[in-house]
Amino acid sequence: MTDSYTPPRVWTWDKENGGAFASTNRPIAGPTHEKALPVGKHPFQLYSLATPNGVKVNVLFEELLAAGHAGAEYDAWLIRIGDGDQFGSGFTEVNPNSKIPALMDRSGPTPVRVFESGAILLHLAEKFDAFLGAPEDRPEMLSWLFWQMGSAPYLGGGFGHFYAYAPEPMEYPINRFAMEAKRQLDVLDRHLADREWMAGDSYTIADMAIWAWYGNLALGRAYDAAEFLDVASYRNVVKWAEKIDARPAVKRGRMVNKTSGDPATQLHERHDASDFETQTQDKIGPDA
Repeated sequence: MTDSYTPPRVWTWDKENGGAFASTNRPIAGPTHEKALPVGKHPFQLYSLATPNGVKVNVLFEELLAAGHAGAEYDAWLIRIGDGDQFGSGFTEVNPNSKIPALMDRSGPTPVRVFESGAILLHLAEKFDAFLGAPEDRPEMLSWLFWQMGSAPYLGGGFGHFYAYAPEPMEYPINRFAMEAKRQLDVLDRHLADREWMAGDSYTIADMAIWAWYGNLALGRAYDAAEFLDVASYRNVVKWAEKIDARPAVKRGRMVNKTSGDPATQLHERHDASDFETQTQDKIGPDA
């Protein structure tokens, strides 16, 4: 706190508080409008956006398909969070927390909803018995998976928000969360010093989840903060991140539901493997 702000006895919502994403942040839950979700032909219906939490699920789907699990075919529908799509009635029925990603599993007789990215990763990995690692490594894998779920809010909502998205730069929160982001990178760097993957000898959903956040940070893709955080100094993390980044399924996963950057890397919706060759924004145009 600083001397310039004294909290009121009872907080009230100031819709004009500014900052990126302020127009979609609110202190209440539930839908703001009626809007049904589309449903495609595949067993899994994914409603998402290519944020780190969205990318980790995209990557798993593409890795499952690359590994020969044909039953993992999916439709990926774009949810534009800047437009408030996550507050539509259909989306809140799938995820009452109004966050992406959200999944409807229609592979069985009764559709099942799954929300929270970590839950989706576990649901799919267990369903296909894939990317879970060896049974003896399961506790370690789960520990790192949930490490990511608990730690990333300090990187995204903490450091990322105050460094890149807040209405104005503020020294205290930037320093506070930069310290935590660097501590987390150091945790990973030390862990990866003498091992190839996060848990055991296998590439698992823990790697996918952590890579989506910290791998992309180490590769200089997050918040334009690579130099500020000196990410290159975390050599073990960079090496691990580059290895995952080179996987073809990861390259495809990064493209799904992506709406920024090079149009050739944006696949707004994914309904078939051929879409990566025919439906990217450079091929179908900016208004599609």
